[in-house]
Amino acid sequence: MKIIEKIKSTIDRFPTDYVFTYVDIPIEGGKEATVVKYLNRMAAAGVISKLSKGKYYKPRQTQFGALKPSPYQIAKDFIEKDGKLIGYLTGYSVFNELRLTTQISNALQIGTNKYRRAVKREIYTISFVFQPNKITKDNIELLRILDAVRFIKEIPATTPDEVCIRFKEIFRKLAPKKKAELTNLALQYTNSVRALCGAILESIGTERALLNRLQKSLNAVTDYKTPISENILPTKTKWRLR
Repeated sequence: MKIIEKIKSTIDRFPTDYVFTYVDIPIEGGKEATVVKYLNRMAAAGVISKLSKGKYYKPRQTQFGALKPSPYQIAKDFIEKDGKLIGYLTGYSVFNELRLTTQISNALQIGTNKYRRAVKREIYTISFVFQPNKITKDNIELLRILDAVRFIKEIPATTPDEVCIRFKEIFRKLAPKKKAELTNLALQYTNSVRALCGAILESIGTERALLNRLQKSLNAVTDYKTPISENILPTKTKWRLR
């Protein structure tokens, strides 16, 4: 099979939305420059689309036009590497999924165990949030919740009071085992996050043992600023939230 035919047939097998590079084209060594040149030609002709330097995708066509790739596809090289999980989507890209806001942002945030500089991909800005806990497939849901607590003041098109009401719903639906795991993960976050989590957990009737773990981790004389009103979170003063 000729090299151009092989490139075409490989791309035909890719699903729409899938982001790929020349590495995903099974061509013998030494032909990489040819593959890249042809991919750029295909992008210029509108057969495929270019996301950023060296990254391409087949856009999904709708009656409203071509769709951009999903946030996961856009940032997947920062999420998985060689089959290993190295990050997770969080922040602005999941506030909507958690029903904390109805606004959808072009800013993507990735939780990672390493500090990285922000990068730009087409209309998207990808920034990175340092995550001190080990990242696993089982704890990503809880890490996203804790990240949202951390960024409560930055959640767009809503108020901290409205967000807190939704947090109470989210925390209440967690199984006891998940609440215990969330408490353990919260211990690696800042004092203000631990205090707010404690106040929310106490407001929904969480067992004392978990609350004590968070309370003992806090400085007994330090106050933490929060924009949440006391009528929404009556337990806030017990956790020195002002």
